[in-house]
Formats: sequence, structure tokens, C-alpha cells
Amino acid sequence: VRDLSPIPLYGSSMPPAVAEHISFVFEQLMGRDGTKIGVSKVRQLHDNSNYFRQRLADMGLIIHGDRDSPIIPIMLYNPSKIAAFSRECLKRNLAVVVVGFPATPLILSRARICVSAAHTRADLDRALDVIDEVSELIDIKYKAPMAAPAWPKSQEGSPKSVKETSGFKAGEEPVMNSLIDLI
Repeated sequence: VRDLSPIPLYGSSMPPAVAEHISFVFEQLMGRDGTKIGVSKVRQLHDNSNYFRQRLADMGLIIHGDRDSPIIPIMLYNPSKIAAFSRECLKRNLAVVVVGFPATPLILSRARICVSAAHTRADLDRALDVIDEVSELIDIKYKAPMAAPAWPKSQEGSPKSVKETSGFKAGEEPVMNSLIDLI
């Protein structure tokens, strides 16, 4: 506390009550206050973080950060998805923090989820349901398996070949001279 206090920079001291509370919290977290409250909170935070992180990964979302960290970044990538993700989550009564340029590189936009020891499993599951629904809506499940394209059926009931659906006659090959032709 002494090394990191703002006294040398700002000239104002930390109020004694705040310093005592910080000291008490550290004692409680280490179990030196005679209770198991701090230890149980740290364990609950650890369990909640890993549960939430694993469920997000199972959904097909790209997540970053340390495994046990309660701060879980969900990668949005496209800057246009920042506002969409935030608004759609808020419509479903879930507030999220989104971060984009200039705080991150332009194409590394993300939503930052902060998990707490106070969250219940029901709280986490509800948030996961909303995130799952919104991520489907705005298409950010980059790790999810892609569905096979729905090819038109031929008269016999089997899928038509690409050549049959491309508008080219049998034996005729498409000529692509540039990227524009490909698009």
C-alpha cells in the first residue's frame, strides 16, 4: 500500500479507514482473520471463472486471457459488431463492457466479461444463454463448425453439382482473370 499510494504524486494521503479496510481484506483473503470467508470467495471466483470460460469456448466463441482470470475477453474482431453486441445484450437485460479502437488494435475488438464470486450458477447460466443467443444473431461464433451449404436439388433428388448451379453449360469452364471475377 505504501509503495502504490498516490501520496508522492498527488500530495494527499489515504484515509486511515481505507488503509485499515485494505489491510483487513488482505488478512481475510489469506484466512488470517480466523474465518474461511476469504478462501471460500477465492475458490468460488476460481470456479465461476473457469465454468464461464469453458461454456463460452464450448459455444464456439474465441476467448482470450489466462485460464483462471475472472476477466474474460470475447473476441468480436469486426468493429461494427461492437455496438451490435452491446445493444443486443442490453435488450435482453445483460450489460456488457465492449472495447474497441483506440484501446485495442482496429480489428481486435472485444467484449470484456467480469465474473464475480457473488454470481450464482443461475446468474452465469442466464448470462451465457443471452451471450449464446446474441452471438448467433451477430455471427461471432468463429470456432463453431460451419454448416454445409444447401445445394439446390436436381430432379432426381441428389444435390446438383457446382457447374449445374453456376449458369455454365456442360464442359464449359468459368474464366477468372481477377479478384473481381471471383467475387
